[in-house]
Amino acid sequence: MAMRLVIALALATSWMLAQDASTPQAWQGWLNQGVQAYKSSKFSEAVAAFQKAVELNPNGLNPRLYLATAWMSQFVPGANTPENLEMARRAEAEFMEVLRLDPNNKTAIASLASLKYQQAQGTPDFNEKLAKLDEASSWYLKLIEVDPQDKEAYYSLGVIDWARWYPAWLRARADQGMKPSDPGPMAITALRQQLKEQYSQVIERGISYLERALAIDPQYDDAMAYLNLFIRERADLDETREDYNRDVALADQWVQKALDTKKSKAHAEVDAAASGPRRIRVGGNVQQANLARKVNPVYPPEAKQARIQGTVRMSVIIDKSGTVQEVRLLSGHPLLVGAAMGAVRQWVYKPTLLNGQPVEVETVVDVNFTFGP
Repeated sequence: MAMRLVIALALATSWMLAQDASTPQAWQGWLNQGVQAYKSSKFSEAVAAFQKAVELNPNGLNPRLYLATAWMSQFVPGANTPENLEMARRAEAEFMEVLRLDPNNKTAIASLASLKYQQAQGTPDFNEKLAKLDEASSWYLKLIEVDPQDKEAYYSLGVIDWARWYPAWLRARADQGMKPSDPGPMAITALRQQLKEQYSQVIERGISYLERALAIDPQYDDAMAYLNLFIRERADLDETREDYNRDVALADQWVQKALDTKKSKAHAEVDAAASGPRRIRVGGNVQQANLARKVNPVYPPEAKQARIQGTVRMSVIIDKSGTVQEVRLLSGHPLLVGAAMGAVRQWVYKPTLLNGQPVEVETVVDVNFTFGP
């Protein structure tokens, strides 16, 4: 989210004109040069140009925001090479410098939250993963302090609480010989009670975060999907079959609401497209040929451990410059969704032209997770 905001701001800043290096405003020229390099997927050149802009204007917010974003765009969650870890470190350092200059800078706070969440997604050690999720939560809570109406912050906090709870639920079912699809509730009373004591607060807090996101945006279908997961899995902790069936029925209602909302949005987009070429639909296979930079997702460790394979399908909005602006989940296993969406948000496409003019594109992207032979 934050990364896309920074990129969009950079691409829309009309006052940035290239300046001669001898003028007092030379940093603007380097900033403009960095934006052009970024648009062309030349990230090393973009970093070098943004770095010079920072050196010439060390107290400027924009140069540091763009530099931090350029570093973060190159970070691949789960790739623990020294070079990749250094990119994350530099991105974090620059965003912290932005906050030193502007403690309530929403873009920097949202970016740090996203960075910590991405780092958690690629961390195989569970305790380290939880520590990174705690850091991400702290930044999302800070974001809510700055903007109490930020629906994505509430949604992300809900997803993080689900990520804390889901592995424990999955292990408990496995310990009882239950598959994820088997009906509940859990039969072993002691194990069910233990889960209640450890995770009831996490579950209810996660649900409340998602409900807050929906209060801000009643059409937030991704929040509906996670509410379904929370309520459906919480049903395993119910004492009676009657309570279990009631919770499952409530979860089913959220599934249907999510499907109806997605369908309504799709019709609205078709109507909007019919009024003019502001955005066009392009088939996934066709748009694939325009992909200039692809970041492969790292297989989530929990999904590997649970032997989960499958495809995550997403609806993607690509802006006129080729930058991914929006990723909306269509289908996919919850343990695979975060890694897939995080990777696709970093993809860059060649601009799509209609009658010689760049236009926004809506397409469908599939990311496949399979075990090797």
